Amino acid sequence: MLAIVGESGAGKSSLLHILGALDRASEGDVYCGQTQIAKLDDDAAAEFRNREIGFVWQFHYLLPEFTALENVAMPLLMRGPARGSAMKEAAHWLDEVGLADRGHHRAGELSGGEQQRVALARALITGPNILMADEPTGDLDNRTAEMVFELVQRIHRDYQLTSLIVTHNLDFAGRCDRVLRLRRGLAEEVSPSSLRT
Repeated sequence: MLAIVGESGAGKSSLLHILGALDRASEGDVYCGQTQIAKLDDDAAAEFRNREIGFVWQFHYLLPEFTALENVAMPLLMRGPARGSAMKEAAHWLDEVGLADRGHHRAGELSGGEQQRVALARALITGPNILMADEPTGDLDNRTAEMVFELVQRIHRDYQLTSLIVTHNLDFAGRCDRVLRLRRGLAEEVSPSSLRT
């Protein structure tokens, strides 16, 4: 579990977008295993993202006209499997994030923390190896942010993910395995214990 920290504008989100094949670097190479990300055309990059990476953003981006269950199932439905199997898998992931009883509620009927947990379930339904989260607790109150962070830690551990988390919360960063600080165009690894409060 790697935290990426730094001041606003340091390039944290840009780095995450490049690592996740959402943007292309102006120079240099990015590899995921043996895959050279910059060499992927748009279709191959989309397939790579869909197969390897689950994304969670600061804002949940749930589709308001759909239920929580349908929002979680959407990445599988886009792949084309039977609706029934996609819904069953979505129900499993809603249970994993503690929302089994909220599946038939629309996004507007859920609290901010519940919406972010639905977004986490949606990110994981495709079985990615990598979880990338950009300020996943940044829009939440302290108590809810703590709950969401602990959930991310548990899922990271239980599903043996590689997790990259952009955060301004230095306490959360200090609880990750590694921390990368971006400053003035440079990246330096810092000790997680140096950030703990």
